[in-house]
Amino acid sequence: MTQTQQQGRFIGVGVGPGDPELLTLKAARLIQSADVVAYLAGESGTSQAKQIAHIAMDQRHNCLADIVIPMPMSTDRSAANQAYDEGAQRIQQALSAGHNVVFLCEGDPLFFGSFTYLMERLEAQFPVDVIPGISSIHAAAAAIKLPLTLLKESFAVVSGRHTEAQIQNALERHDSVVIMKAGRARPKILAALGLTGRLQDAKYLEYVGRDNERIVTDVAELPSEAGPYFSLFIITRSERGSR
Repeated sequence: MTQTQQQGRFIGVGVGPGDPELLTLKAARLIQSADVVAYLAGESGTSQAKQIAHIAMDQRHNCLADIVIPMPMSTDRSAANQAYDEGAQRIQQALSAGHNVVFLCEGDPLFFGSFTYLMERLEAQFPVDVIPGISSIHAAAAAIKLPLTLLKESFAVVSGRHTEAQIQNALERHDSVVIMKAGRARPKILAALGLTGRLQDAKYLEYVGRDNERIVTDVAELPSEAGPYFSLFIITRSERGSR
């Protein structure tokens, strides 16, 4: 790097849960002005984050080629780590050349966000900025018009990757609970809701903010089988306002 050449900035941009109109003005501006845009893609080459941000992406001019980071479908964490290592190397090359790189992240970059794994590989060498995005939790609450917490209600967020005992513990201890990453864990989550007597407190949503959004207000209707990755449960007390 020459003395006059400056490093580029690595910018994590939250693009929200699915509705392109939920992209913030700041996120749209940075995407449109980015030298390079990076994002994860599935094995088919499609990127949910890019699809969400397509309006801002279409308004880019004089930009360099995107950095597409293919992610394996395997649950093996070592395969994912390798993909992040390779993606970070490609982003590093662009940053070292003085280009700003915007990474598109579904929802919010620092809330179950893939951006975190790239940031921890690059933040020691390059300046990093984070632009928050609307999380699927808040979009889901808006979709069903349900307050997440009131007065002294306690609130917890857990993952379907937790054990059934951990999920049960959250349901027993907290008034409001959101269970993220519910897809493969749906049978386990339904069992925990039944054991804690909270089936009637639960609402289920898939693909929040997208054209194929689905809302189930009676989760007893859900089959005890795996669902899509982009799904979550919101559980609140049936009687509220006095806590």
